[in-house]
Amino acid sequence: MADPRILTVRPEPGSYAWTFGGAAPVARIAPGTVLDLFTEDCFAGRVRSARDLVSEVCEFPFLNPQTGPFYVEGAEVGDTVAVHFVSVEPAREWAASTTVPLFGALTSTHATASLQPPLPEVVWMWDLDRERRTCAFTTREGELRIELPMDPMHGTVGVAPANLEVRSALVPDAHGGNMDTPEMRAGTTCYLGVNVEGALLSLGDGHARQGEGETCGVAVECAMNTVVIVELLKGVATPWPRLESDTYIMSTGSARPLEDAFRIAQLDMVRWLERDYGFAELDAYQFLTQAGESPLANVCDTNYTALSKIRKEWLPPGTAHRDLHQRLRETAAVLTG
Repeated sequence: MADPRILTVRPEPGSYAWTFGGAAPVARIAPGTVLDLFTEDCFAGRVRSARDLVSEVCEFPFLNPQTGPFYVEGAEVGDTVAVHFVSVEPAREWAASTTVPLFGALTSTHATASLQPPLPEVVWMWDLDRERRTCAFTTREGELRIELPMDPMHGTVGVAPANLEVRSALVPDAHGGNMDTPEMRAGTTCYLGVNVEGALLSLGDGHARQGEGETCGVAVECAMNTVVIVELLKGVATPWPRLESDTYIMSTGSARPLEDAFRIAQLDMVRWLERDYGFAELDAYQFLTQAGESPLANVCDTNYTALSKIRKEWLPPGTAHRDLHQRLRETAAVLTG
């Protein structure tokens, strides 16, 4: 096996992308390239203490900076870009989380307006122990301290949208974007449909961990050192982002209301079962109904994101996305020694 090409990118503070689409590529890469990346946290590193309120240290809409975009050579509309996460590691010993007025699942928002006042801004600083793989939560009231397992992930991964659109890095949709699913961790492959020449891939929004649903709207936000392998599947369409791990295949859907996000993910899984595993449509519908899992990714963003998951061990023989995940796992094993 030939050694893969490795491109290391450590962006300067002014060189992040804030949108998907509308940003010039920072580099051209060939399929098979390994990207060794630094990604800044969603606050651009400006929330460093409990005194640093987002409304005072950040400027909307400049939130959720992305490293990229990367022009994938040969990528055309109708192809699929595969992003395999080799490693996702916090770059600092601390992370931040916060409540944001008019944002989150348990408060009034701009879209769900009411007379009640917004929740106050409160910042929690989390201590990260990278050797012990823990995230330490300390309450703001009282002296309770709880250690949770570290589970690093990327909230935002995507390509340029279709139809000349430019979307904020805060928004998830068919192009990917701010999906905020904890499944986007090391060992997972993300498949993204190409909408423009070169795809224009970006990623960011590292989380040291996040619960399903991201209820308050903010995870354990941290900068990341991340290694990914980028590949290209020619002639394979992927209408909504899909994920594959060693144990699951997963479809995503992003929309409002939440039931539409659920429906998109479920329908995409039905189509996946038809294409790669030989099911007829209604047989796939029945099998998914009894074998599927449906975790929530986020219920706080501009669009909500839901997943549909099926265990690989329950699937009949088939080849998902030309068995690319397994090949990328083998390349990742070479990289990690």
